[in-house]
Amino acid sequence: MRALIIDDEPLAQAALANILRARADIEGFDTASDAVEALDKLGKTSYDVLLLDINMNMPEMSGIELLDRLQQNEHSVSSIIFVTAHEEYAIPAFEKQAVDYVLKPFSAERLGEALNRAAERTASQRTIKLFDTFQMLRGAAPPQSRKIAIKAKGRILFIDPGEVVSVHAEGNYVLLKKESGSYLLRESVSDVASKLEPYGFIRIHRSVLVNASFVEEIRPLPTGDYGLRIRSGEEYTVTRTYKKNLRALAEFWLGIDTFLAD
Repeated sequence: MRALIIDDEPLAQAALANILRARADIEGFDTASDAVEALDKLGKTSYDVLLLDINMNMPEMSGIELLDRLQQNEHSVSSIIFVTAHEEYAIPAFEKQAVDYVLKPFSAERLGEALNRAAERTASQRTIKLFDTFQMLRGAAPPQSRKIAIKAKGRILFIDPGEVVSVHAEGNYVLLKKESGSYLLRESVSDVASKLEPYGFIRIHRSVLVNASFVEEIRPLPTGDYGLRIRSGEEYTVTRTYKKNLRALAEFWLGIDTFLAD
C-alpha cells in the first residue's frame, strides 16, 4: 500500500511515519502538513490509505472538508483512517466511510489494527478492479479457441478459421474453401457470416465471404463495382452493396481517401 500522512503536528507525523516504516505491506508514504499540501500530493500520486488528522489547526480546511473536496473531485483512495485527539468527530468520520478512527495518543498496536483493516479493504478493491478489467478484456477479446467445429461427412472436424480462404453459398449449403480442400455444410451464408466476422471475414457479395488475410488487391471497375484478387490468384467482383465492407481490409488507408467514396 502507498500511504499519505496528513497532520500539522510534527511529533504525530514522526510517530506515524515510524509505524509505517516498520510494516512490510507499506510500499512507501508521503507527508503533508495541511490540506493544501495534501491536495497537491494527491493530484500527483495515487494513495491507498490516508492517515488524516480530522481537526488540523489550519485556516484553509479541516480534515472533513478535505475529504469532501476529494470526493467531489473523484479522487480514488481506498481507505481513510482518521487520527485525532477529538472524540466528538467520530460519527461524521464514519459517515464519510472512514475505515477506522484512532484517538491520540495512540499505540503502535492500535494504529496497526487500523492499517490491517485498510489493507483488507485495499486488497478487496484491487481484486474487484482486476475482475472488472478481466471482464472488460474478455468481452473485447476474440474467441479464446481459434478452432471452429464443423460437421462434414458424418464427422465433427475442428479447423482453424485462419486457413479458410472463402465461403460460398451453394443453395441450402455453404462451401468453405481452403487452399487445400473444401467442406460443404448445411448452413445459410448469413449465419456463417455472423459467426466468422470476428475472425476477419468480410462479405463481398450476397453469396460470398472472403478471409481478409488472403486479399492481395482491389481495383475499381468501370461498372462502379470493385475487383478483388486473393493470394491464389482467384478474382471476385465486389458489388456496390458490399463495397463499404472493403474498409475492414486495412486498419487505416493512406492517400486513398476517395477510393471507396460513395
